[in-house]
Amino acid sequence: MSGERVRLAADLAAFSARLGHEFRRPDLLVRAVTHSSLSSPTRPSNERLEFLGDRVLGLSIATALFGADERAAEGQLAPRFNTLVRQETCADVAREIGLGDVLKLGRSEMLSGGRRKEALLGDAMEAVIAAIYLDGGFEAARDIVLRLWGPRIAAAATSEARDAKSNLQEWAQARGLPPPTYVETGREGPDHQPTFTVEARLSTGETASGTAAGKRAAEQAAARALLARMERTDD
Repeated sequence: MSGERVRLAADLAAFSARLGHEFRRPDLLVRAVTHSSLSSPTRPSNERLEFLGDRVLGLSIATALFGADERAAEGQLAPRFNTLVRQETCADVAREIGLGDVLKLGRSEMLSGGRRKEALLGDAMEAVIAAIYLDGGFEAARDIVLRLWGPRIAAAATSEARDAKSNLQEWAQARGLPPPTYVETGREGPDHQPTFTVEARLSTGETASGTAAGKRAAEQAAARALLARMERTDD
């Protein structure tokens, strides 16, 4: 076995440990982390697994939300579900477990920062979920999803149906203002676990910042801070 293959095997073994699933078919995990920029007729990409993983994730999250809040109406469950399965959330989870470190990318994609790209991370996270499903069945995949998404599911089950960005946008529109804008103003930490700082801005000049482990979470924190500031001004 070449040195590169040995390193890949070691990296994937460490990733499996972080993931919490020991693969009986390691080839499934290899495929799940292989981007189309490195695929070939003998080396399939993770695109088909992404399709399957999206459905496994959806069923796992929908079932968890359904059981977590028995009083929630469909109109409350749907936006919570959409927030939890969206690409940004999948990418945030991928960063937390260091998925970007083990992605197999083509040279051009690697040089362009592919290991940090939200779309690549989100798609790969879904592919990994599908690999677990094919390797160990639905219960194994569901258990991993519940563990990795657990705090987010709990937060969604006790939160308002609409998020802070939506609330801030509605506040602005009610006053005849254009939608707020969000600008990334800082990024710290390692590639696999960065911390983002984002500034929310109104066209009238007011701003507020938020910092979190994911870019979307930082946007939400900034929107929440700015909305609270503007509501105090209204009062």
